[in-house]
Amino acid sequence: MKNIRISYNAPVVLTFSLICIGVYFLNYTFWGDLDQNTNSLMGNYFVLPGRWDWSEWRNYVRLFTYTMGHANQAHIWGNLSIFLLIAPIMEEKYGSKNILTMMVLATIITAFFQILLFDSNLVGASGLVFMFIVLVSFADVREGSIPLTFILVLLFFIGKEVFAGMTADDNISHYAHIAGGILGAIFGFAAEPQKSKA
Repeated sequence: MKNIRISYNAPVVLTFSLICIGVYFLNYTFWGDLDQNTNSLMGNYFVLPGRWDWSEWRNYVRLFTYTMGHANQAHIWGNLSIFLLIAPIMEEKYGSKNILTMMVLATIITAFFQILLFDSNLVGASGLVFMFIVLVSFADVREGSIPLTFILVLLFFIGKEVFAGMTADDNISHYAHIAGGILGAIFGFAAEPQKSKA
């Protein structure tokens, strides 16, 4: 019987997920949930503040790190369960470098729109999750065609967020979900899958 080993099959996705888990448990151990205490040490680095101060150097770190913080247990479970289901497939398809680029761009673009349009805090990887939900609908795209799965995902996932954003008062950044979905669509149309290893 051959030795079976565990492979680090999606390095970008797995590394990001492990950082999220580490940030959550470290914060929870010492300060409790982030939604109860955004002024903790971890909150100072993993929550994008609603009141933006361009002179505060930590804010520039937060432009990249807010996706790694999560408000509470339900938040991290919800995000990572979907993220770990979908994102490794996309990393296999597009390659680690392209997926890292997509994640960084989505993180920064969403952060800047949040700063310019809203005055609430932003925390968590929900925008990235929605980016991957839309991106995975392009899994079997062929030249000159638009996948029906893409249209249905837009209707069900993004349409629900647009409606919720207009009607719900639930402390959820529906805008970040919509932004992630739009960026996922742009990447799906623009990104070239990596050549398969023969």
